[in-house]
Amino acid sequence: MPILQTRHLTLSPCRPEDRDDFIALEQDPEVMRFLNGGHPVGRDESDPGADFLMPRGTEPHVWTARRTSSGGFVGWFCLWPESEGLAELGYRLRRTEWGQGLAAEGAMALVGWGFESCFYDKIVATTMAVNHASRRVMEKIGMHYARTIHADWPDPIPGSEEGEVWCEVTRAEWHTVSPSNP
Repeated sequence: MPILQTRHLTLSPCRPEDRDDFIALEQDPEVMRFLNGGHPVGRDESDPGADFLMPRGTEPHVWTARRTSSGGFVGWFCLWPESEGLAELGYRLRRTEWGQGLAAEGAMALVGWGFESCFYDKIVATTMAVNHASRRVMEKIGMHYARTIHADWPDPIPGSEEGEVWCEVTRAEWHTVSPSNP
Protein backbone atom coordinates (compact mmCIF):
# COMPACT_ATOMS: atom_id res chain seq x y z
CA MET A 1 0.00 0.00 0.00
CA PRO A 2 1.46 3.35 -0.97
CA ILE A 3 1.57 6.58 0.98
CA LEU A 4 -0.98 9.00 -0.49
CA GLN A 5 -0.60 12.78 -0.28
CA THR A 6 -3.39 15.31 -0.59
CA ARG A 7 -3.36 19.04 -0.06
CA HIS A 8 -3.72 18.70 3.72
CA LEU A 9 -3.32 14.98 4.50
CA THR A 10 -0.79 12.19 4.40
CA LEU A 11 -2.45 8.77 4.25
CA SER A 12 -0.03 6.03 5.31
CA PRO A 13 -0.63 2.31 5.73
CA CYS A 14 -1.61 1.85 9.36
CA ARG A 15 0.96 0.61 11.88
CA PRO A 16 0.77 -0.77 15.41
CA GLU A 17 1.95 2.65 16.63
CA ASP A 18 -1.41 4.05 15.44
CA ARG A 19 -3.41 1.80 17.78
CA ASP A 20 -3.82 4.31 20.60
CA ASP A 21 -5.10 6.95 18.19
CA PHE A 22 -7.59 4.49 16.70
CA ILE A 23 -8.83 3.44 20.13
CA ALA A 24 -9.21 7.09 21.19
CA LEU A 25 -11.63 7.56 18.26
CA GLU A 26 -13.75 4.71 19.59
CA GLN A 27 -13.95 6.39 22.99
CA ASP A 28 -15.61 9.54 21.62
CA PRO A 29 -19.41 9.16 21.84
CA GLU A 30 -20.02 11.56 18.94
CA VAL A 31 -17.62 9.67 16.66
CA MET A 32 -19.40 6.41 17.53
CA ARG A 33 -22.94 7.83 17.42
CA PHE A 34 -23.90 6.35 14.05
CA LEU A 35 -21.98 3.12 14.61
CA ASN A 36 -23.24 1.93 17.96
CA GLY A 37 -25.31 4.74 19.46
CA GLY A 38 -22.32 6.53 20.96
CA HIS A 39 -21.08 3.91 23.38
CA PRO A 40 -17.32 3.71 23.90
CA VAL A 41 -15.87 0.44 22.65
CA GLY A 42 -13.55 -1.49 24.93
CA ARG A 43 -10.45 -3.08 23.42
CA ASP A 44 -11.78 -6.58 24.01
CA GLU A 45 -15.34 -5.83 22.89
CA SER A 46 -14.77 -5.17 19.20
CA ASP A 47 -15.75 -7.79 16.67
CA PRO A 48 -12.59 -9.50 15.37
CA GLY A 49 -14.38 -10.13 12.08
CA ALA A 50 -14.87 -6.39 11.58
CA ASP A 51 -11.25 -5.31 11.82
CA PHE A 52 -11.69 -2.69 9.13
CA LEU A 53 -14.32 -1.02 11.34
CA MET A 54 -12.23 -1.16 14.51
CA PRO A 55 -8.62 -1.11 13.32
CA ARG A 56 -5.77 -1.68 15.72
CA GLY A 57 -2.88 -0.81 13.43
CA THR A 58 -2.14 -4.12 11.73
CA GLU A 59 -4.98 -4.31 9.23
CA PRO A 60 -4.38 -4.38 5.51
CA HIS A 61 -6.28 -1.82 3.46
CA VAL A 62 -6.42 0.75 6.32
CA TRP A 63 -4.57 4.07 6.07
CA THR A 64 -3.83 6.41 8.95
CA ALA A 65 -4.57 10.04 8.11
CA ARG A 66 -2.32 12.72 9.56
CA ARG A 67 -2.04 16.40 8.79
CA THR A 68 0.86 16.86 6.42
CA SER A 69 1.85 20.15 8.06
CA SER A 70 2.01 18.92 11.67
CA GLY A 71 1.76 15.13 11.67
CA GLY A 72 -1.31 15.43 13.90
CA PHE A 73 -3.68 12.46 13.85
CA VAL A 74 -6.84 13.13 11.84
CA GLY A 75 -8.40 9.66 11.58
CA TRP A 76 -8.35 6.65 9.30
CA PHE A 77 -9.60 5.60 5.88
CA CYS A 78 -9.99 2.15 4.41
CA LEU A 79 -10.61 0.70 0.99
CA TRP A 80 -11.65 -2.85 1.76
CA PRO A 81 -11.74 -5.30 -1.17
CA GLU A 82 -15.08 -7.10 -1.30
CA SER A 83 -14.33 -8.95 -4.55
CA GLU A 84 -11.98 -8.64 -7.50
CA GLY A 85 -13.76 -5.60 -8.94
CA LEU A 86 -15.45 -4.16 -5.85
CA ALA A 87 -14.19 -2.34 -2.75
CA GLU A 88 -15.87 -0.64 0.18
CA LEU A 89 -14.75 2.78 1.36
CA GLY A 90 -14.77 3.61 5.05
CA TYR A 91 -13.49 6.50 7.15
CA ARG A 92 -13.54 7.83 10.67
CA LEU A 93 -12.19 11.21 11.76
CA ARG A 94 -11.61 12.90 15.08
CA ARG A 95 -14.44 15.23 15.98
CA THR A 96 -12.06 18.21 16.03
CA GLU A 97 -11.37 17.55 12.32
CA TRP A 98 -15.02 17.50 11.22
CA GLY A 99 -16.41 20.14 8.90
CA GLN A 100 -13.10 21.00 7.24
CA GLY A 101 -13.44 18.93 4.08
CA LEU A 102 -10.83 16.42 5.21
CA ALA A 103 -13.10 13.38 4.95
CA ALA A 104 -13.86 14.17 1.31
CA GLU A 105 -10.22 15.01 0.61
CA GLY A 106 -8.92 11.72 2.00
CA ALA A 107 -11.77 9.66 0.54
CA MET A 108 -11.24 11.18 -2.90
CA ALA A 109 -7.54 10.28 -2.83
CA LEU A 110 -8.27 6.71 -1.79
CA VAL A 111 -11.06 6.19 -4.33
CA GLY A 112 -8.84 7.58 -7.09
CA TRP A 113 -6.04 5.24 -6.05
CA GLY A 114 -8.48 2.31 -5.97
CA PHE A 115 -9.62 2.93 -9.53
CA GLU A 116 -6.21 3.78 -10.97
CA SER A 117 -3.96 1.30 -9.12
CA CYS A 118 -6.23 -1.56 -8.04
CA PHE A 119 -8.48 -1.37 -11.10
CA TYR A 120 -11.71 -1.68 -9.13
CA ASP A 121 -14.83 -1.44 -11.27
CA LYS A 122 -16.98 -0.07 -8.45
CA ILE A 123 -16.46 1.40 -5.00
CA VAL A 124 -19.29 1.52 -2.47
CA ALA A 125 -19.80 3.13 0.91
CA THR A 126 -22.54 2.80 3.51
CA THR A 127 -23.84 4.87 6.39
CA MET A 128 -27.00 5.28 8.40
CA ALA A 129 -29.60 7.23 6.44
CA VAL A 130 -29.68 9.83 9.23
CA ASN A 131 -25.91 10.44 9.03
CA HIS A 132 -26.20 13.46 6.76
CA ALA A 133 -22.55 14.51 7.15
CA SER A 134 -21.24 11.17 5.91
CA ARG A 135 -23.76 11.11 3.09
CA ARG A 136 -22.54 14.56 2.04
CA VAL A 137 -18.95 13.28 1.92
CA MET A 138 -20.08 10.48 -0.39
CA GLU A 139 -21.84 12.99 -2.65
CA LYS A 140 -18.80 15.30 -2.72
CA ILE A 141 -16.59 12.50 -4.02
CA GLY A 142 -19.00 11.59 -6.83
CA MET A 143 -20.88 8.70 -5.26
CA HIS A 144 -24.60 8.40 -5.86
CA TYR A 145 -27.40 6.78 -3.92
CA ALA A 146 -27.91 3.12 -4.81
CA ARG A 147 -30.35 1.77 -2.20
CA THR A 148 -31.48 1.76 1.40
CA ILE A 149 -31.36 -1.43 3.44
CA HIS A 150 -33.57 -1.97 6.47
CA ALA A 151 -32.38 -4.57 8.93
CA ASP A 152 -33.74 -5.87 12.20
CA TRP A 153 -30.98 -5.15 14.68
CA PRO A 154 -31.06 -6.96 18.02
CA ASP A 155 -30.13 -3.69 19.77
CA PRO A 156 -31.24 -0.83 17.48
CA ILE A 157 -29.72 2.62 17.90
CA PRO A 158 -31.51 5.94 17.34
CA GLY A 159 -31.99 6.50 13.63
CA SER A 160 -31.56 2.86 12.61
CA GLU A 161 -35.26 2.68 11.77
CA GLU A 162 -34.47 4.91 8.76
CA GLY A 163 -32.15 2.25 7.36
CA GLU A 164 -28.64 2.13 5.98
CA VAL A 165 -27.87 3.99 2.76
CA TRP A 166 -25.60 2.45 0.13
CA CYS A 167 -23.83 4.80 -2.26
CA GLU A 168 -21.54 3.87 -5.12
CA VAL A 169 -19.40 5.12 -7.97
CA THR A 170 -18.10 3.16 -10.94
CA ARG A 171 -14.75 3.68 -12.60
CA ALA A 172 -16.44 5.21 -15.67
CA GLU A 173 -18.46 7.59 -13.51
CA TRP A 174 -15.36 8.55 -11.53
CA HIS A 175 -13.59 9.79 -14.63
CA THR A 176 -16.53 12.03 -15.51
CA VAL A 177 -17.44 13.38 -12.06
CA SER A 178 -14.03 13.87 -10.49
CA PRO A 179 -12.04 16.54 -12.31
CA SER A 180 -9.35 16.53 -9.62
CA ASN A 181 -8.58 12.81 -9.46
CA PRO A 182 -5.38 12.21 -7.53
